[in-house]
Amino acid sequence: MNWLNSQPRIRVTELAVSLPVAFIEEGTTVIAYTPSLDLSTCGQNKTEAKKMFEEAVQIFFDDLVESNTVDEVLSGLGWKKDLKQASWVPPVVSQESIGVKVPALA
Repeated sequence: MNWLNSQPRIRVTELAVSLPVAFIEEGTTVIAYTPSLDLSTCGQNKTEAKKMFEEAVQIFFDDLVESNTVDEVLSGLGWKKDLKQASWVPPVVSQESIGVKVPALA
């Protein structure tokens, strides 16, 4: 029996989601980070960081499918399974500035 033919076939469909991404400039590097996947990558500029981010997300999901851990990992990251749509919904992430007092060094 051929090994490839004996492996279970996984039916994969594409899911389009919109992820919040923070771009953080650190020296000459731009970091792209999403709390929805606790995933970050970087590039020399925002365009490159975005490209690297898209690639990292693709690899992340490919690995989840390959290791059959989609449910476990996404639910652990706060994603909810939408049974009606047969898809996953990322957690709602909001951002705001909060004023705090910190010690000032003289």
